[in-house]
Amino acid sequence: MALTITNNQGIFEINGSLINKNALSLEHHFHQLMNHKEKIVISLSKVSHVDTYGVRVLTNLYKNAMKSNKIFYIIGKENKKVQKAFGKVNYILRNDFV
Repeated sequence: MALTITNNQGIFEINGSLINKNALSLEHHFHQLMNHKEKIVISLSKVSHVDTYGVRVLTNLYKNAMKSNKIFYIIGKENKKVQKAFGKVNYILRNDFV
């Protein structure tokens, strides 16, 4: 399934499979956004599959945002497929965003 990114009132909703084939383009997209935004919220609630490369890309984005003092949230911890894929690094996932 193709990966789509939709900006829904400031929350970037990821829909589809976050896998090796498309993770690099997602990483590039959010690196560009970090250059122009102070706050980024990514929702993984509609992600159908995440592989280890997808987890690595999101983890690196999170770490880079923290180093740059950006507000960066990854929500969607209630998605069991996402939670399982993140395993020990699921500390970067949040249940929701207020």
